[in-house]
Amino acid sequence: VQLQASGGGLVQAGGSLRLSCAVSASFSSLNTMGWYRQVSGTERELVASITLGSRKDTINYADSVKGRFTISRDNAKNTVNLQMSSLTPEDTAVYYCNVDQLYLGSRSIYWGQGTQVTVSS
Repeated sequence: VQLQASGGGLVQAGGSLRLSCAVSASFSSLNTMGWYRQVSGTERELVASITLGSRKDTINYADSVKGRFTISRDNAKNTVNLQMSSLTPEDTAVYYCNVDQLYLGSRSIYWGQGTQVTVSS
């Protein structure tokens, strides 16, 4: 599975950015899709995730981004997106998309290459 993230950049505090991650696998083979972020010297942390359901997805957000970030999936484009609003300098990090695939009884986790988000004060 290949993941291609895009949409990072430099934005002023209070601004917005939209990240997108193109996923090469069919969504039907995936358990979860998500976005993580990492600041140099710290552990990678979960920002938001979608657990795919047959009837309804379950969405989870880190407390620090609730009410400001929105994760979504586009089935037509095979992308998982992260709309980020009211950005603060504390949101500055490299953002990684992630999928968890269950295929033929084997579970695998895949990461995108990361995209830098920098929020200036």
